[in-house]
Amino acid sequence: MRTALTAATVLAAVLLAGLTGCERGSSVGTGPPPPGRPTGNGCPGVLASAEEDVRRAERTDTEWDGPADGPRAAPRKTLVYVAQTMTNPGVAGIAKGVREAAGVIGWDVRVIDGQGTPAGLQGAFGQAVALHPSGIVVGGFDPLLTSQQIAHARADHIPVVGWHAVASPGPSRSPALFTNITTRVEDVARISADWVVAQSGGSAGVVLFTDASIPFARHKSDLIAKGLAACSGVRLLTEENIPLPDTSRRTPEAVGALLARFRTAWTHSVAINDVYFADAAPALRAARHKGAGAPYNIGAGDGDPSAFQRIDSRQFQAATVPEPLQQQGWQIVDEFNRAFAGEPASGYVAPVHLTTAVNSGWATTWDPPGYRAAYRRIWGR
Repeated sequence: MRTALTAATVLAAVLLAGLTGCERGSSVGTGPPPPGRPTGNGCPGVLASAEEDVRRAERTDTEWDGPADGPRAAPRKTLVYVAQTMTNPGVAGIAKGVREAAGVIGWDVRVIDGQGTPAGLQGAFGQAVALHPSGIVVGGFDPLLTSQQIAHARADHIPVVGWHAVASPGPSRSPALFTNITTRVEDVARISADWVVAQSGGSAGVVLFTDASIPFARHKSDLIAKGLAACSGVRLLTEENIPLPDTSRRTPEAVGALLARFRTAWTHSVAINDVYFADAAPALRAARHKGAGAPYNIGAGDGDPSAFQRIDSRQFQAATVPEPLQQQGWQIVDEFNRAFAGEPASGYVAPVHLTTAVNSGWATTWDPPGYRAAYRRIWGR
């Protein structure tokens, strides 16, 4: 997902990075690698564990493990979804799920696009509060950017539910969120690193794409690097820092430089968002790389439709760790229903999933089975 800025101390650093371009396009490496591909598997125990983790995460026949009971549907509610930007496929996917679930439960939904800027988000959230809705959704941005507006919502007793709003799932006191919907970043990072270890047989040279201006993204890439380091046969060649708003402009040039620098030592890539590979593909193609060949790329991101298309067509992306966007949209509606009934948040966190060409089924999203029927039963719909 092209996530938005994702704490008050962190906020200043984020805005400063955006203004000054601090660290933009920089890379942190470990020096030039020896020529040729990495050789040898020095982590048989780690490899066996990674292979098992990958097999588990690739399953598509899982049963619904979320809430089985809760309050009946409250009547005549209105939600406002404040979107980081509707050009972000993850944010748009959540909006689609919220609208679908609200239609089932009989609520109205209005979407206000924050246009991906602090000023736009503040204006959009202010507009949302002024509408006096039953609830407001923080769709993919750091609530501290709109702390004043959230304080107004709290004063007006309007519950706020976040999606990718803070780093961890569940309720938040500061910022004040009834709950935050997201998979656990630790799980996403772990399975991304495990996939590289398993796919490479424990021998890989990896480029890690991140956005150091976003604390959540920086934390995710740090966890991925830690997971890769667990296998002595996997070498992190470099971390390439490209801010998400700059990917289309900076990624092709960065990929060309990386190919010249590392040549065949670069066998795998992990990115904190699938979008890096959309922008890397033309450069890899121009360098006469095969779409189904090295570097084998995995996105530790939302799993937007274009990522599924690249995976299924074997065009410069081999895997993604997708969020179940529509299921999370339904969960947002259910969490509001609990808030309206005076009940606590469900505490549900979707398990991590891994999509490859083997298990995608030519879908364009990860839409796990069972949740629609479960929520309908809970709501009496």
